Amino acid sequence: MELINRGMIVEEGPNPSTDYFVLPYLRKLGVSAKRLTFSDLPKVNDLKGVELIFVRYIPRKWQLLVQQNLNQLSGVSIFIDDDLLDWSAFSRMPLRYQAKILRYSWSKQRWLKSIGAQLLVSTPFLQNKYSHWSPKLLPAEPLDLSADQPISIFYHGSASHLDDANWLYPIIRQVIEQNQNLNFEIIGDGSINRLFRNIPRVQVLHPMKWPTYLAMLQKPGRTIGLAPLLNSPFNRARSHTKFFDITQAGAVGIYAEGDIYGSVIRHRENGLLLPMRPSVWVDAILQLASDDALREKLFHGAKKCL
Repeated sequence: MELINRGMIVEEGPNPSTDYFVLPYLRKLGVSAKRLTFSDLPKVNDLKGVELIFVRYIPRKWQLLVQQNLNQLSGVSIFIDDDLLDWSAFSRMPLRYQAKILRYSWSKQRWLKSIGAQLLVSTPFLQNKYSHWSPKLLPAEPLDLSADQPISIFYHGSASHLDDANWLYPIIRQVIEQNQNLNFEIIGDGSINRLFRNIPRVQVLHPMKWPTYLAMLQKPGRTIGLAPLLNSPFNRARSHTKFFDITQAGAVGIYAEGDIYGSVIRHRENGLLLPMRPSVWVDAILQLASDDALREKLFHGAKKCL
């Protein structure tokens, strides 16, 4: 394993197991590994000389790919940081979780041993328990979060704002893809969670009572508040109170053009006032996220209006 030249990490998605254990291990070996999800099957030519590391789980299509191209790989490993190989250890877990472990981990043991796969583990307990497999212990290491502080975009609407949230979806997807330092916070129920769950770095908060919401606004960490407003009969009766919410959260706002927000927002003085065109909002969010001076100017202007 110490002779790895190229690595591929196969993971269900971004996860703490990879970040705390597998990536530090590879960095110590001087290896820069490509991270692939279950659906990201590589081309056969890309497997030549690669050490493949499965994190916790092995999907069937990846197993078939390895089996058919084993002679191309320099080796195969699986990393576990829970006892996924002994049914008695997870037999009291929820049935869905048991089924997942049985399908993607427990059932792969015989096959892994047949191809000479290396077992990587997170604790001395697992190392001792599976000593017959000669596992390698990977120590946990903290993440380096000292680089860029994430920028939090948020939209705090109620169930009556569902159409506006749907309008925001492709905008958020695009800005999150283009700027890895952005995250997004939205309030909503199950339908909002289903809508946004495939976008990384999105947090969906449960709807809450007004006093709880006010207490939440006092916690720091929010940067850019969004206040879209589609031209609908219900929206025409709204007020500009989201300006207060956004400013009291310590953030600057991007607001929909029109009489409602136009009555309080002066464009580029105390917020951004924009037409409801998605491309314009994408550009504005990305610009505002990268311009500290503009955000500071807009926030000071907004504070004067409270």
